[in-house]
Formats: sequence, C-alpha cells, structure tokens
Amino acid sequence: MIDKLEYLLALARERNFGKAAETCGVTQPTFSAGIKQLEDTLGVMLVQRTSRFLGFTAEGERVLDWARTIVADTRAMKAEVQTLKKGLSGHLKIAAIPTALPMVSALTTPYRGKHPHVKFTILSRTSIEILSMVENLEVDAGLTYIDNEPLGRLRTVPLYLEQYRLLTSADSPLGDRDRVTWAEVGRIPLCLLTPDMQNRRIIDGLLHAAGARPEPTLESNSMIVLFSHVRTGRWASVMPERLADTLGLTEKLRSIPIVEPEVVHQIGLVVPPREPMVPIVSALVAEATHLAAKMRA
Repeated sequence: MIDKLEYLLALARERNFGKAAETCGVTQPTFSAGIKQLEDTLGVMLVQRTSRFLGFTAEGERVLDWARTIVADTRAMKAEVQTLKKGLSGHLKIAAIPTALPMVSALTTPYRGKHPHVKFTILSRTSIEILSMVENLEVDAGLTYIDNEPLGRLRTVPLYLEQYRLLTSADSPLGDRDRVTWAEVGRIPLCLLTPDMQNRRIIDGLLHAAGARPEPTLESNSMIVLFSHVRTGRWASVMPERLADTLGLTEKLRSIPIVEPEVVHQIGLVVPPREPMVPIVSALVAEATHLAAKMRA
C-alpha cells in the first residue's frame, strides 16, 4: 500500500504518468497498474484520465491528503528507528528563495558541526514552488516569506526581517544619497529578479504604489547574476540588506536604504506540521530557533 501511495504523490508532483513513473524508478505500465490497484482497493476512482493525466477526482484529492500524512509518518518512523540505531544521519533537502540562499549556510554549518553524518541538498526555488515541494514531500524544509502568502498548515520559525536597499555605484544616479524613495528608484534603469519570484512581485508593488512603472533592463532568477552586473558599476538593483552584505560590497558599490515607505518582510523556515517530527527536520528546527534568537539579540 505504501508504495502505491508514493505513486500517487509522484503523480501529484509531476502531473504526468511517464515522468511520475520515472521518478519512482518503475515502468509506466507498472506505475499505471499500481494506481489502478489503489483505486480497486479503495473502491473509488482517484485519477481523471484518458491517454494522459487530467487531474484528480474529489475522492482522489482526499486520498492524496491522507497519502501525504501516511507516507510522511512512515518515513518519520523509519528515520527515527535508524537514528536510535546509528545516531542522526540521512539526507536533508532544503529549498530557498533566491534572496535567502546566502542565509542557508547560517543553518547548515552549525547543524553539520553537531551532526556530521547528515548530507544536504540546497535548491533555489520560488516561494510558491517551495510551499508545494514541502507539502508533497519533495523537500524537508523551505526558507521563504512567511508573512506575504498563505502558508496553509505549515509550521514556521521566523528568522529575520528582509529590508530593501538600492545597490548602485557611487557615481551613478542616486549613488551619492544617504537614502532614496521608491518613487526615485522607479525612475532609474534596474536589473531585477524575474516576475515569477515573490521578491520581484513585492518590488513591483512598491514601485507601482509610488507611481512608477518598473521596466528592468535585465531580468534573472539568480541573485548572483544581478549582483555581478551591479558590481560592474553600470547597473543598479534592489536587494535585501542582508543579501547585499553577505555577497560583499566593494569600495565603489553602495547599499542605500529605500524609504517612503520603509518596508520589511519576514523570512522564516517552513516545515511540515507533523508530530512526531522526522529527527533530521527536528534538529533543523532547533537550529533555526537558536539562530532566530541569536539574530534578535
């Protein structure tokens, strides 16, 4: 039964029979037969399909909710038994929004110091993708906005406030200012994240509210790409203060507070709301709680 529920979760992630079968390491006929066996066992149709996946039935959506819980609990049980036997080990997967990526090391470095047998995978994703990946058990945790989008039932650990700065060279327009307004920022060429990123949607909203129409001269889903262009002295961008400080400012590069309004957004860790928690996730929550207290001090 558990393997069939895993099939259902894979189908929810991939929305395609062939791709879902591949992620489960089985052939498509085996995968389709497994879904059919699950439907026969439960006595209801779970998936709307012709020759391709069309979506889940109402019953399928409810079974999917149960599948997430049952599979997560099964994984947690196995992980806890292994922890009791061998100590904390395993593979911790974390997805983070691009603006928070430099902060991940503040969690993983002390974590690894305490638990050297845990390996990490860090992925860069949009805020919407992170919520879906945590819900569908693709990742163990996410680092994202926790005050700007519906988070459902996820457990959160607030970490720090994201404050915005204009990054530009000292000899560029506005480069000699101690602070600038959003209206002024909207009048200069900018390089920004792509529109699918929550940070970009926040910035667009602030610029629109200030009467500006953002027309970036360069877009990327990578903060490193944006920062590397700003470092040339020929580009300007809007970035969170902590990110700019982490990436490193040069003598010619300035980080200028943006006011009117002075906006902050809460960044935090999100994990599934399950008890008991998977041991490696529980250790991550403990590390995040410690880091949050340290950053507030």
